[in-house]
Amino acid sequence: MEKLPKVALPVLVGIILVIILFSKSAITINSGEAGVLYRTFDNGVVTDEPPLGEGFHLVAPWNKVFVYEARQQEIFENMQVLSSNGLEIKLEASAWFQPDYANLGKLHQEKGQSYVSRVLQPAIRSAARSVVGRYTPEQLYSSKRDVIQDEIFEETKLIVGTQFIQLNEILVRDVTLPNTIKDAIERKLKQEQESLEYEFRLVTAAKEAEKVIIEAQGKADANRILSASLTDKILQDKGIEATLKLAESTNSKVVVIGSAKDGLPIILGNQ
Repeated sequence: MEKLPKVALPVLVGIILVIILFSKSAITINSGEAGVLYRTFDNGVVTDEPPLGEGFHLVAPWNKVFVYEARQQEIFENMQVLSSNGLEIKLEASAWFQPDYANLGKLHQEKGQSYVSRVLQPAIRSAARSVVGRYTPEQLYSSKRDVIQDEIFEETKLIVGTQFIQLNEILVRDVTLPNTIKDAIERKLKQEQESLEYEFRLVTAAKEAEKVIIEAQGKADANRILSASLTDKILQDKGIEATLKLAESTNSKVVVIGSAKDGLPIILGNQ
């Protein structure tokens, strides 16, 4: 240092200071992130301007930038909640969420970077306890999973909607009941299924029997109508037609002698 010119020393110090200041002023926001600017000498967190977007930014070295994940994120929750009759239910769920981009400054100012553990997770747990407490284990096990999923989503969204958090979806991934309750429900469902199958067989058999009765009744009605229509006159006409056909046949010899009781001729063949 002693060999450096007197003018060169201040210049070197100035260059070093510029480099230090530049390194502290240069901020790079990566993909899917956003930055909240904190102005040390001007009211702190900036809430009336859009957050810093992706890319390179220069800020005053005495200010700070707090970087947030702006893309959709997912958290998992394993909870123990009570059903409507007081039984303990294990619920596994996940939430899709992201910070409210337009109000990122307010989120940082009021909730901070720990907003997930401070706001979102307590809201999910509270909503899950409230919703599951309205249903029995049987309902939770069978037909109500989609319903409770939607209800937990709506109640959680209602809580975090004013907290600068955008909730996109709640997914109920698993509902675990005590083994004794689960076994009892499965036996009940099996019995109900067997009962439905038995009722179906009875209905099918009854329909088949009804079909047979209807067919038999139809045949009986047809025979009765046919018998009623066969009068003596019709029978006599049919006999005359048959006699004429026999007389015209070349393969038989016909001898007509006298008359039968009904007025038709007696027909004798070559036998």
